[in-house]
Amino acid sequence: MRFYIRKLATFLSTVLLVSVITFLVFQILPGDPAEIVLGVDADPHQLVELRKTMGLERPAAERYASWVTDTVTGDFGTSLRYQRPVADIVAERLPVTLSLSVMSVGLTLLIGLPLGIYIARKDGQLSSMLLSVFTQLGLAVPSFWLGFILILVFSVTFKLFPTYGYVPWSEDPVGAFKSMFLPSLALAIPGIAVVIRYLRNTLLDQFRMDYVRTARSKGLREKSIMYRHILRNSLIPVLTIVGLLIADTLGGSIVVENVFALPGLGNLLITSIGTRDLPLLQTLVLYIAIIVVLINFVVDILYKVIDPRIRLKR
Repeated sequence: MRFYIRKLATFLSTVLLVSVITFLVFQILPGDPAEIVLGVDADPHQLVELRKTMGLERPAAERYASWVTDTVTGDFGTSLRYQRPVADIVAERLPVTLSLSVMSVGLTLLIGLPLGIYIARKDGQLSSMLLSVFTQLGLAVPSFWLGFILILVFSVTFKLFPTYGYVPWSEDPVGAFKSMFLPSLALAIPGIAVVIRYLRNTLLDQFRMDYVRTARSKGLREKSIMYRHILRNSLIPVLTIVGLLIADTLGGSIVVENVFALPGLGNLLITSIGTRDLPLLQTLVLYIAIIVVLINFVVDILYKVIDPRIRLKR
């Protein structure tokens, strides 16, 4: 129980620190939010009144306390560009980014884990060496470039998937899958390469352990040794990589969503930066930061689930 309490306390303190940094960064950015709303030719008296309405005249500490209180209660303010509640805008865009992240991580695990096991078991053979070459290419090529290549091959040439756009899952599940597959694959390919190489190296290290030789001397089958012993002991370091890949997916989605014209949070973030929509921009940055911290928190908990021997140092 102390393990979970300590981890929860670390998570909450990190989130608090992230909120402070996020707030302070956006306070020093150039540009007047009131001027952005009314325009550079606005009447000075109107600017003063709008600044008061937006709370810009209050001390920074008071504004931070008010912002944190409102955020905890679900009130993220009003978008300067759209003149709508930020929470409503984020709720509309979230399913797109969530679908992209889930599909890309799913593809990464479905393809990366079996190929990582295969390449480790066939170490030194021709098929293993060929896969190693492809993983090098996957690590070297950025996601946005992969996106353009996938569009050229599967959309323009073979016309199997749409070039751009998003179809909601509630309207057409098949159309939604087609619209999300290529961007998800573009995000997943570098992650697949990382999982394959990391799992291969970890498995090869486990193959040399004493417990493997002991299991073989007892007459256990190779598949039983692999899946009941070696693979489980290899999951902890691989889990760290998977957690980093999930967090990296959020960053990669910013570029990929713009390549495929997906109306997700990444696309919204770029738009809010261009228009200096500070309430919306501040919320998106805080959301992404909290998701990354939450992923690390979940990974720490999974460590304990996979290997009960893990304890915090006292």
